[in-house]
Amino acid sequence: MNESPERRAKLLQVAAGAAFLALAVVIALIVVNASGGGDGGDTSLEGASEVNRSLQGIPQEEMLLGDPEAPVELVEFGDLQCPYCAAYAGEILPPIIENQVKKGQLKIDFRNFTIIGPDSAEAGAAALAAGVQGRGWNFVELFYRNQGGENEGYAADEAFLEAVAKGAGVKDLDRWNEDRALKTAEVEETTAEAQQLGIEGTPTFAIRGPKTDGLEVIGTPDSTSALEEAIEGAR
Repeated sequence: MNESPERRAKLLQVAAGAAFLALAVVIALIVVNASGGGDGGDTSLEGASEVNRSLQGIPQEEMLLGDPEAPVELVEFGDLQCPYCAAYAGEILPPIIENQVKKGQLKIDFRNFTIIGPDSAEAGAAALAAGVQGRGWNFVELFYRNQGGENEGYAADEAFLEAVAKGAGVKDLDRWNEDRALKTAEVEETTAEAQQLGIEGTPTFAIRGPKTDGLEVIGTPDSTSALEEAIEGAR
């Protein structure tokens, strides 16, 4: 039976709300388990080769990962200082990227929603500047792997941000530095967009596809399979 867009959106919101507490517990455990290795925010980066290898061959345009003509678009509103975003990127998104993005079935757009502190805007602009050179997702994922504590200053540290850019494969660092200053307004715009959509936390996802009524917020699905169900419902 076909559901109306209004009923489908309501069901997605209810499901997302019901799953949020379970997701918080799962991701909290992931964060605790991951917090023991490395200092975070260090210029001696971990995971650069793994990140670049996992994203190799996938089209990137600004912060859009995947074929621009893919029928379904998943939008992630995230904050680079957010440990839950880092955990989600490490545990839940990889199978989605491997099985759907690489096959041209899905594209994912990362949008900054800077809620943790002012340093998040600096980091977000740096990621967008990397995106100008087709390395935005590499920057985001490498940043997450080397994330420090919230509001500890590393996210706006010039040496750290440049190390992430280099590790992510940004070739023209002079241009990257110039573009960072130009991208601050875009960080503010996507943060305002998230607020207008009623989003209150990160990571939060929205989806657009043939069976959605424009861009529909789906919250934070608590597993890869739950996210896959939301994607399938948008096809």
